[in-house]
Amino acid sequence: MALTEFELIMLDNGEVALQRSGSDKALVRIKFSGEVLDYLGGKHLEVAKNMMDAGLQAVFEINEERAPQAEEGDEKRHTLH
Repeated sequence: MALTEFELIMLDNGEVALQRSGSDKALVRIKFSGEVLDYLGGKHLEVAKNMMDAGLQAVFEINEERAPQAEEGDEKRHTLH
C-alpha cells in the first residue's frame, strides 16, 4: 500500500487545514475561536498539528481493526529450492 503524504496549511481565513501533498483540497479544517487564539498565545499551529496527528493515528488504528486477521492454519508455506 502506498503511503500518502499530508501537509498542514494555513488558509486565508485563518483556519488550519490538512490536505494531501500536491492537492489544494482541504480534507480537515480546524478553526480556533478568538478567545482560544488569545489563550494559546501563538501556539495554535502546534496544537492543530497535535490534533491532526492524533486523528490520523486513530484512522490508522481503525483500519488495522478492520483488516482481516490471518488465523492459525491459514498460513501457506512455500518451498524454495
